[in-house]
Amino acid sequence: MIKVDPASFFAVVLTAAVAAATVAAVPKRLAPPVVVLELVLGIVIGPEVLGIAQNDDFIEFFSNLGLGMLFFFAGYEIDFERIKGLPLKLGGWGWLLSVAVAYALGGILAATGVIASALYAGSAMATTAIGTLIPILRDNGELKTRFGTYLLAAGGAGEFGPILLLTIVLSTDHPVRESAILIAFALVAVALGIASIRWAGRRWEALMATLEASSQLAVRVTMVLIFGLVFLANRLGLDLLLGGFAAGMIVRLILKGHEAEVFESKLTAIGFGFFIPFFFVASGIDFDLAALGSIGAIAKLLLFFALFLVVRGAPALLLYRGVLGARDRAALAFYCATELPLVVAITTLATESGHMHASTAAGLVGAAMLSTLVFPFVGLALRRHAEADHAEHLGEDGGPDGGSPPLGGEPVVRPQPAA
Repeated sequence: MIKVDPASFFAVVLTAAVAAATVAAVPKRLAPPVVVLELVLGIVIGPEVLGIAQNDDFIEFFSNLGLGMLFFFAGYEIDFERIKGLPLKLGGWGWLLSVAVAYALGGILAATGVIASALYAGSAMATTAIGTLIPILRDNGELKTRFGTYLLAAGGAGEFGPILLLTIVLSTDHPVRESAILIAFALVAVALGIASIRWAGRRWEALMATLEASSQLAVRVTMVLIFGLVFLANRLGLDLLLGGFAAGMIVRLILKGHEAEVFESKLTAIGFGFFIPFFFVASGIDFDLAALGSIGAIAKLLLFFALFLVVRGAPALLLYRGVLGARDRAALAFYCATELPLVVAITTLATESGHMHASTAAGLVGAAMLSTLVFPFVGLALRRHAEADHAEHLGEDGGPDGGSPPLGGEPVVRPQPAA
């Protein structure tokens, strides 16, 4: 029997609403990401502070559904037609470089006794929270810009790559078997995707017509696809993140060439309005605040916070010199260094398997929370300065058709929709 604590369940729902209301009440340029507030308030209502809520099996169930939905949106935003070519190539090489740097730094930390495992800590540092960044990017109009194309490619690689690591290496003692299972899952997902695209293509108008009816067939079919792939991944022994991510990419392919703003708004309401907050609030409830009660633990938090920027930010500064201006490269570095959901997933797995100290896990998660609170604001500020500089150069050159890039060798990056 699943243990249900109605008081804790209501506390989680109320906390999610309070977090959203707080963000709505703060001016947009000062508003923190709602997921950070959800985590912080989860800590406050959890057993470490007020003791209002406990994380029982029922809340954990909804938390897992929320995690699946979060990675559905991460997969949904990966439009391969848009990021193919140079953006995807740079994103892939950037993540591989991040992994090399992360494992090298992790090896140094493990050799000096700071951490127990370079593999788990390094893997956590080489992630990007593109799913968490999507609402921020959407609210600030970045998703349709040229800069947004490069960021989506880099963020997609920084999320999909670690998911594969988590599935094949970190969560199993039999990587060869897991690789075979992963290939089988990929084949099933591809077959399901092809069948879904053909089925939806023949019934597109009928499906969209249900969006204004009580049947909501289009939404219900999407929920079946998401949680069906999550269920399949779980039954095959793979991480459920992979199922949500695959479902997002399939739905993106189904919607290719169609106007689906109403459909997207309904999925966003379901995901970010209900399921996803459970994951972040529950993660806050589970956060081991006591593990940060020493100077050493706080030092780890600050160390990981800086290393996030080194591991994920340095490749952005190095690899994008030919395509982005200096400010945009810096903005990309801060965005890519924003980490959270996969850090929580990897540290949870590592502590349960005995490969990570509680203080290290708390330091990594605390640094990830801090990165989500700080780095997007820095990225937004740098992007605003880059756009202001571009507007100033246009004014000096007499308009977009009559000038040349400014001196110094840096190309002007125009925030225009990608082809």
